Amino acid sequence: MIGTEIHQFAQELWPINRSITGSGVRETLKKISKKLPSLKIKSVQSGTKVFDWTVPQEWNVKKAYIVTPDGKKICDFSENNLHLVGYSAPFEGEISLDELKEHLHTIPEQPNAIPYITSYYEKRWGFCTTQEHFDNLKNGTYKVVIDSTFSQGELNYGEILISGKSDKEIFLSTYICHPSMANNELSGPTVVTFIAKWLKEVGKTNYSYRIIFIPETIGSISYLSLNYKDMKNKIFAGFNVTCVGDERAYSYIPSRNGKTMSDLIAKHVLKWTDKNFVKYSWLDRGSDERQYCAPGIDLPIASILRTKFGAYPEYHTSLDDLKNVVTANGLNGGYWAIRKAIEAIENNKIYKTTILCEPHMSKRGLYPTISKKKSTSGQIRLMMNLISLCDGKSSLLEIAEILNVPIWDLYEIIKKLESQKLINVSNL
Repeated sequence: MIGTEIHQFAQELWPINRSITGSGVRETLKKISKKLPSLKIKSVQSGTKVFDWTVPQEWNVKKAYIVTPDGKKICDFSENNLHLVGYSAPFEGEISLDELKEHLHTIPEQPNAIPYITSYYEKRWGFCTTQEHFDNLKNGTYKVVIDSTFSQGELNYGEILISGKSDKEIFLSTYICHPSMANNELSGPTVVTFIAKWLKEVGKTNYSYRIIFIPETIGSISYLSLNYKDMKNKIFAGFNVTCVGDERAYSYIPSRNGKTMSDLIAKHVLKWTDKNFVKYSWLDRGSDERQYCAPGIDLPIASILRTKFGAYPEYHTSLDDLKNVVTANGLNGGYWAIRKAIEAIENNKIYKTTILCEPHMSKRGLYPTISKKKSTSGQIRLMMNLISLCDGKSSLLEIAEILNVPIWDLYEIIKKLESQKLINVSNL
């Protein structure tokens, strides 16, 4: 089960403090590049104008904690990187409990969870803690230490281009900007790492693949500002990959168009993976599909997920972990859903019979030589139905939908028919 390997890789990435910039992003990309040596780590300089946005200063943290009046260290960034508000400004000083509380964040309805809070584009400082811990704070003077830096650095991202037989591209995007959270962060880049590894190993694919590991929002906007014209010309289908590691559900978020090849493939794969998969609308978007499908960009990008971001209680908290939320089995399911979608796109071609009327199948060893009541049931019936629909107009996905079977049930049959020169194939 490949999910076990993916889960082990997620554990390796877990301690790293990732944000939209900084050393944690670079460290994560370097670990990914050990599994994907062809990964190119690229950068966009701080201050670069990217559409309506500006790449912010690079942020790094050496240490951050609070010391209580009785000398106990709490909210220690080194113990849990969610304790520090993302992009916190440097601060050191002694303050009262009342003043400290103005800088503390909790989730009262989840008293044992540390929330994930950021302030990327306005400088402030703060800490996150559980409501239980917050309620037990005593009056007195607290020492606050935040040793963080802002610099004219860079935003980093990773990119792989895998050439196929066609210049048409399938696009995969995932983000690497959240600290220690499992489904909402690590499931995406770890699953995509192993998808890319598989694509590199299978040999020449029909389509080319553009795969990126980026910071969410500002990363996709930066990438699009550099590449969107080329992407609009080449990208045929693709998926934004996040939240693919739990075992609770399978979900689908459409492209803004809702009728692209990505949408058709995603719905088909999920229908045959989990008949109870959750189908969301474009209005439920929340990740980088917002950028890829924005007016004027209009890329054919949909999302295949397990439980969607914001739809599970541990979302954006310390409870989103690699034990109770993301499992090897959950990651395995997420991996195969994405992989089956890619395989479906690769195999979704136009087929046309080469013989008028039904071909003589028995002389080719593809049909019984003795006729019985049920001799044309099962796979034989499926094969004959498939041949009857190979009209040179319908795609394999369309045929699978008519036959009400998973598209992957037709792959071996197609190979047999091609080997007997009973069908011709053409690309979409």
